[in-house]
Amino acid sequence: MTRIVRLATGGDGVGQLPDGRTVFVPRTAPGDRVELARVREHRRYARARAARIDEPSPLRTDPPCPHYVRDDCGGCQLQHLLPEAQRDARRGFVGDALRRIGGLDCADPDLEPAPSDWEYRTKLTLHSDGTRVGLHPVDQPAAVFDLETCLITAPALVTLWRALRARRRLLPARFRHVVLRLDRDGGLHVIVEVAGAAPWPDAGRLSAELARAGHSATLWLRPEAGAARVVSGSSEAFPATVFEQVHPVMGARARGYALHLLGEVAGRVVWDLYSGIGESTRALASRGAAVHSVESDRRAVAYAERASDPGYPAAPKWIAARAEDVVARLPRADLVVTNPPRSGMDERVTAALDAGGAVRIAYIACDPATLARDIRRLRAYRVSQVRAFDLFPQTAHVESVVLLERR
Repeated sequence: MTRIVRLATGGDGVGQLPDGRTVFVPRTAPGDRVELARVREHRRYARARAARIDEPSPLRTDPPCPHYVRDDCGGCQLQHLLPEAQRDARRGFVGDALRRIGGLDCADPDLEPAPSDWEYRTKLTLHSDGTRVGLHPVDQPAAVFDLETCLITAPALVTLWRALRARRRLLPARFRHVVLRLDRDGGLHVIVEVAGAAPWPDAGRLSAELARAGHSATLWLRPEAGAARVVSGSSEAFPATVFEQVHPVMGARARGYALHLLGEVAGRVVWDLYSGIGESTRALASRGAAVHSVESDRRAVAYAERASDPGYPAAPKWIAARAEDVVARLPRADLVVTNPPRSGMDERVTAALDAGGAVRIAYIACDPATLARDIRRLRAYRVSQVRAFDLFPQTAHVESVVLLERR
């Protein structure tokens, strides 16, 4: 028997083998006493599954999703924990990374909870193995189980998936992924990714059948090597392939907090790095900042420009490029907001920030480890505030906002 003592980043329970090696056990809770099975040993650690829980932790609850236990769904990692225990765990993931990787002497940050722990996701990515369409089981990235429902996804997308699932025969041959998105205006999108350049001859028929069933959706086809294009629906639709937070309410809260931390921005030069569809840029420009907005996705930049208000005190400078390719050429910044992908900022970006003159950097992060790594690189700055935001209930993911001030 093994006692689970804590949760690791990623959500696995952490215990110890008789020989002293650490063992990671998914679907366990701190305090569980478990019998291990399917132990995979490595030189310094092991992975295993819980064959039986001999003494359950008081932090446990019964997961409501039918796929979580039956299909071992890997989409959520923490449904078996009580909500407050989940939030404590996510706070701990941020604090641990800042201490262990970032070298900071800090407590776990406060976490702003989501208004609901369910039905929040506005994007659902499904995989196909040629027979089934759904999600991957835990630790089995090559396997797929048929998805019937998803309790953390917005009901409009779940309903769309049920209608689409009944019409799978109308999807293109050799499709690999189906992405369902709900845009900010309530529009539905189906993005189908195909191997090679496979056509979609039944797109029009599928669109018509979905519409008759009450699901008007824009259909997109994305070839293996190429950009997505609309094959049925409005060609002026929201660019559904660009990045946007899957929890819009909490994403807006995190972004608003980050911009608040910058303080007064009127008349100041501000860099908005990894700016996406320009929400932070537009907010800063409306407050009188001279914003240089950098985003690598040209479609996102085009949308941001269209949504921009010509009446801003200073028109934003929209730059469609990778941040690492242009930061050295940007005018000196007074303030910076940065919202990089899970991989964090390129080392050339952190070097430019460290050598620059910005007095404050508001860093919005979706991965505690790369956040902590980047903080360690920014030697000219000190961390003055940290707050976590619960963008991903039922999972081990967490969003953080950090204010860095020049020493």
